[in-house]
Amino acid sequence: MNKENIKKVVLAYSGGLDTSIIIPWLKENYNNCEVIAVAGNVGQADELDGLEEKALKTGASKLYVLDLTEEYVDDFIMPCVKAGAVYEEYLLGTSHARPVIAKGLVEVALKEGADAIAHGCTGKGNDQVRFELAVKHFAPNMPIIAPWREWSIKSREEEIEYAEAHNIPLKINRETNYSKDKNLWHLSHEGLDLEDTGNEPQYEKPGFLEMGVSPLQAPDVPTYITLDFEKGIPVAYNGKKMSAKDIILELNKVGGANGIGILDIVENRLVGMKCRGVYETPGGTILYKAHSVLEQICLDKLTMHEKQKLSVTYAELVYNGQWFTPLREALAAFVDKTQERVTGTVKLKLYKGNMINAGVWSPYTLYSEEIATFGESDYNQADATGFINLFGLPIQVQAMVDGK
Repeated sequence: MNKENIKKVVLAYSGGLDTSIIIPWLKENYNNCEVIAVAGNVGQADELDGLEEKALKTGASKLYVLDLTEEYVDDFIMPCVKAGAVYEEYLLGTSHARPVIAKGLVEVALKEGADAIAHGCTGKGNDQVRFELAVKHFAPNMPIIAPWREWSIKSREEEIEYAEAHNIPLKINRETNYSKDKNLWHLSHEGLDLEDTGNEPQYEKPGFLEMGVSPLQAPDVPTYITLDFEKGIPVAYNGKKMSAKDIILELNKVGGANGIGILDIVENRLVGMKCRGVYETPGGTILYKAHSVLEQICLDKLTMHEKQKLSVTYAELVYNGQWFTPLREALAAFVDKTQERVTGTVKLKLYKGNMINAGVWSPYTLYSEEIATFGESDYNQADATGFINLFGLPIQVQAMVDGK
């Protein structure tokens, strides 16, 4: 990349510490280039407040705020829910938000005739890969600037010093400087005391959890909810028809209030290191649970088991930033076929961080009470004799051979 050719840069902008200092840094190191900030709204709510004023004050020429919430839910979250995609217990909250943001970022860059795209991801993390692979998909020849891989700043403490020296207002300080990512699906916490795996997260400390409460602080009585699905997609909450996005928002409220969806995990990052994080995913955790319960009665054994195996691959693709790949699309097609009869209603009891099955119904259920009952039925138990003889024949022959 020839710096002399960089006159206009589109920056993935959140208003957080990293991207706040990147605007003046770009202007200082790339010919006083024009910086256009782009914020992808994926449901981070109050984090968008005052964003335009802040971006302009720190040197951006303009700010785009792209409402990506519906697209994020329908085209990125829902495919993962239907797939049952889970990466080491992590429900992919940051992972599937990055490709939709990057897609919007490229659209603005092409519209503005930008010479490069910049992001604030560190050289240690997964997000740099997720952003850049998506950019390569939509704009294969677009130069990408990753300041964390160029500048001399080595820590978040030095970032704060840079911000203070450039009079950039921050909502954080050195004592509350968790690295966070928030959207309508989840909130992640990394850094500070969490870097020591021997430290218990401060769940009961006011302000630590933002999407809910600790199970210890949840109500002493359970909350019952119902979710209706059609072809694997949630369509109603407590009997009321809603969009998938609105259902997630409602589940965030009830799940958060009941201490649901808190995960403390040391995960294996794509770049090779292990990293500890605390995730809040109240609505998503409920949605995954309910969807799984419904699949138990709607999917046949072979399909369910194959889907469970492929869901690991699906999750790894999403986690590794490989959303826009033929394999991910092929797996999505397989998943959609499996979901054709995943239709019905699930009832759950939420209590102090727990989700307890309270009933499931489907017009496509493969569960037959008449066959499975311990009472009288038309099932001929004597049929099992021949089945076992044939099923066990290889074992019997092996034993006979070994006996010789």
